[in-house]
Amino acid sequence: MISLSKNQTVSLSKESSALSQLKFGLGWDPAKKKGLFSGLLGGKGDIDLDAGCVLMDSTGNKIDIIWFQQLKSKCGAVNHSGDNLTGEGDGDDEVISVELNKLPSSVEYLAFTVNSFRGQTFNDVDNAFCRVVDQTNKELARYKLTEQGSHTGIVIASLHRNNGNWDFTAHGQACRGRTIADMHNDIVATVVR
Repeated sequence: MISLSKNQTVSLSKESSALSQLKFGLGWDPAKKKGLFSGLLGGKGDIDLDAGCVLMDSTGNKIDIIWFQQLKSKCGAVNHSGDNLTGEGDGDDEVISVELNKLPSSVEYLAFTVNSFRGQTFNDVDNAFCRVVDQTNKELARYKLTEQGSHTGIVIASLHRNNGNWDFTAHGQACRGRTIADMHNDIVATVVR
């Protein structure tokens, strides 16, 4: 498993032989509240983040969007596990599964995002991460998100088709969108090369 830094790219095809399926797991915890009264007020609250994926062509035109309001891509290759409303518990809070062989040839990029539909900011989030797992459940790469701040969205990472191989890039680009559709211009500017 490779631990990625911001803007680092790894060839997933080199990390896993006969790569056919990937799972992108996203996890987070509510930040512990600080201050004199935080213990009296419960110490932490629920954080509802939403993982999403945009399928794009080589110029960044949107082909499809997968998020909590559309859990399956039109081509059937990308599936979302469903909306986690709290961030509680260990491990992946939301998972996006991709069957690489089912993706249309027009799909050049898959951009993975996280945003707060409710408008909660990343100042309220701790221990956020994104990880990539292959069809054998081998973890290929992990990216720890450290982008705390007053933003409501992050372009986490992308998958890029590269001469029959798949490259995974960690981005960690903060943006303001509360939905994946709001973030499209930031996604294209961050992902498309």
